[in-house]
Amino acid sequence: MQGFRTELENPLVQKDIIELERKIRLFREGKIHEEKFRSLRLARGVYGQRQPGVQMIRIKLPYGRLTTQQLYRISDVSDTYATGNLHITTRQDIQLHYVSLERTPELWAELEKDSVTLREACGNTVRNVTASPMAGVDPDEPFDVTPYAHTFFEYFLRNPICQDMGRKFKISFSASEKDTAYAFMHDLGFIPKVTYENGQEIRGFKVMLGGGLGSQPHIAEKVTDFMHEDDIIPFAESVIRIFDRYGERAKRNKARLKYLIQEIGKEAFLELTEKERLALKNRTYKIDHAGAQPVLPQTIFPVPEIKDPAKYEKWLRSNIFPQKQEGYVAIGIRVQNGDVKTPVARKFAELVKEAAADDIRLTNTQGILLRFVKEENLPYVFEKLDALGLARPGFESMADITSCPGTDTCNLGISNSTGITRELERVMEEEYPGLVYNRDITIKISGCINACGQHAIAAIGFHGSSMKIGKMVAPALQVLLGGGPTGNGEGVASEKIIKVPSKRGPQVLRTLLQDYFANAEEGELYNHYYNRQGKIYFYDLLNPLAKQDNITPDDFIDWEHSEAYKPEIGIGECASVMIDLVATLLYEAEERIEWSAGAFEAGEYADSIYHAYTGFINSAKALLVSEGIKTNTQAGIVRDFDLHFVNTGKVSLPSTFNDLVYQLNQQEPTKEFAEYYLRQSQLFNQQLAELRNAQLAEGQVS
Repeated sequence: MQGFRTELENPLVQKDIIELERKIRLFREGKIHEEKFRSLRLARGVYGQRQPGVQMIRIKLPYGRLTTQQLYRISDVSDTYATGNLHITTRQDIQLHYVSLERTPELWAELEKDSVTLREACGNTVRNVTASPMAGVDPDEPFDVTPYAHTFFEYFLRNPICQDMGRKFKISFSASEKDTAYAFMHDLGFIPKVTYENGQEIRGFKVMLGGGLGSQPHIAEKVTDFMHEDDIIPFAESVIRIFDRYGERAKRNKARLKYLIQEIGKEAFLELTEKERLALKNRTYKIDHAGAQPVLPQTIFPVPEIKDPAKYEKWLRSNIFPQKQEGYVAIGIRVQNGDVKTPVARKFAELVKEAAADDIRLTNTQGILLRFVKEENLPYVFEKLDALGLARPGFESMADITSCPGTDTCNLGISNSTGITRELERVMEEEYPGLVYNRDITIKISGCINACGQHAIAAIGFHGSSMKIGKMVAPALQVLLGGGPTGNGEGVASEKIIKVPSKRGPQVLRTLLQDYFANAEEGELYNHYYNRQGKIYFYDLLNPLAKQDNITPDDFIDWEHSEAYKPEIGIGECASVMIDLVATLLYEAEERIEWSAGAFEAGEYADSIYHAYTGFINSAKALLVSEGIKTNTQAGIVRDFDLHFVNTGKVSLPSTFNDLVYQLNQQEPTKEFAEYYLRQSQLFNQQLAELRNAQLAEGQVS
């Protein structure tokens, strides 16, 4: 691969992109360990795909906000480097598929020309900060959370404390107590609140901690009903630092924040975060409320002839939302499977420039919210959207199903999620057309248990699975019921009911709907009905569909496939020559120490200290790995290094390693301490590198 260079105004971005290109070359040459390269690549939005030799690129769009110029740019990049398709995710990102690894630095540079980043879109980092798409226009909101979500995005991007955690970390901001950003299922969730002192409004947030989905969903726990707005950044920083230090790193299925809190308890965890405040860069952090104000459209377009009046009336009833700004409405746009082709995206951008604010929001239901449309222009906008195939009624209704790509592209997909989504939507539109107005019942589908399609918080959820039938294996769907937000940061995880062959998914839906329509009380919501009847009732209801005595050949073929189903996880990511992991860890430590020195020279003393801390940890981890000692957590690394190296006299330090390292959170981040701590990390790394070289020379290790 030839060296790549970029001409960008932001030197940090330029350095990032050039570094990615360099690391790709080193990986191809077998000079970087595969696991370390994967970590670096994922933190830059480059994710291995099910198909060998190509990558999925995740574009990080904080709170789903997108300008028309950014949409044009992403469309051009997709046409040049990918497939001409934009996939909207449940985290308000856009994904591109089938990209060559070698072309990712160039792709990234093109995106950054319009301030679009890949940085920390994947990997063990702070992922995209999500927010309610109606934030800023919601009549029910106490105040606009958009500036807060944006500040969180900026504050934690490239922040040393969250570059290589044990697992990902997710943050959301809901606009109101309706909790449309699902604070209850995030590591940190924020819901806006106001109080008054001496007649003056004081802004703050209800804070939720430790939520998550995956194979074992956990509902977040309340930290407080009101945290002052100036305290939320420092609190979040403390939480992330503690998670980084004590979170599991070896067992990925136990590495999320929710498990750490379950292990030590919420109160003990919060005590650790409070002790961490001394070391923070900022004790309080004031967030600018204003943010960028959108330019509002003023043109009134002539009323066109409505070609499909019945569809227009349905659309008006199900896709239009009054804004708190008088005279303007927001328009919800259904996007099947979250997929938009680039020619449609460009024409849509032209319509936004004509008739809406340049403030597009992608939704956590894989749709699009068009904002600040004048009420008088609704007929004009409808006709334009309808011509693009973007005027399907039923936005965020039961007929608007959320689903991940599943086995189409994902390594972890077990059975198809996109084809069954299209089939269920067809069934509802043809057999239950009134459901385009039903926003009570949500349907969400994932290709596996990991819940990227959010099946674990659906009234009716499905996740991909498989089932043995005789000597053969059929694609299957696990059915879950009864989940979703209950409001104000609270929610319920769906319960597993039964597993059925995938091709019987439509009949599962029909059975559930017919039962509900026949037996629910007047005005009874679906989840209330589920709770009244109970899990066993629904197991018995669906059990006939799980029976194998009436199996057909079609049950062994997945949706939109023609060949027999094969239970397999996709082909793994391309491998490199296996090299010395210990040397790689020492190299990583040296690199972090160099970053520490750079931050110190720039006067960023808190960042310098944290980089030096990571240098300590990676250096110690290298020697522990060399002796086959487990390194599950950073706290465990500190403890075990004392036990196996300091206490045994193999390494001589002026104190215990514990006392040396944990000066990190016992000192304020002053220039003097940063300089001292950096020097100690340098000396420690040098000593361990010399010890490792001596071991190799004497043949003590391989």
